[in-house]
Amino acid sequence: MIALGAGRPDRVVAVGAHCDDIAIGAGGTLLTLCQARPGVRVDALVLSGGGGEREQEERAALAAFCPGADLRLTVLKLPDGRMPAHWEEAKAAVEELRGRTEPDLVLAPRTDDAHQDHRGLAKLMTTAFRDHLVLRYEIVKWDGDLGRPTAYQPLSQDVAERKVRLLQEHYPSQRHRPWYDREAFLGLARIRGIECHARYAEAFDVAKLTLNLGG
Repeated sequence: MIALGAGRPDRVVAVGAHCDDIAIGAGGTLLTLCQARPGVRVDALVLSGGGGEREQEERAALAAFCPGADLRLTVLKLPDGRMPAHWEEAKAAVEELRGRTEPDLVLAPRTDDAHQDHRGLAKLMTTAFRDHLVLRYEIVKWDGDLGRPTAYQPLSQDVAERKVRLLQEHYPSQRHRPWYDREAFLGLARIRGIECHARYAEAFDVAKLTLNLGG
């Protein structure tokens, strides 16, 4: 596992069950990281939305959220809301991703997310990426499943505002949703910022990490 304080990652894996999950949950973190580390490799996998408007949105969005990065994105066509019924396909995709990358950091959904697609993907990630720092992002939703995070990435006001702007710009198919608005995204970022003595932040669950206090 990555040691605490080991430095900035050069290789990142980011996964989502749906197009926009990665950007909503960790878009500010990706912006912060990619701006600080030009050329960082980002291997992204999305399980659903392939072959249509949603994939086009995702490709444009992640390119904007990962400026200057070596972005490698795969978008599959698993049906939305049916991941448990397509477990073998999802598992094969995650294992293929694991086989071609050795990341310093993994961004993935939370294992206790209320959405079955998010939760299923999260469980697959815990078996495929056993010796890696996995930050599990949160997505606000009707279910009210937000928990008490254990890790925070502070966001500058510019990055927080840019995240919200990019979400609105690149995912027009989602604008009709009642929770998909500036207040929701910026409000949660403000709350997480309060919790880590910053103006804004993204928050994550961390299951395990290895310390190197004597290094």
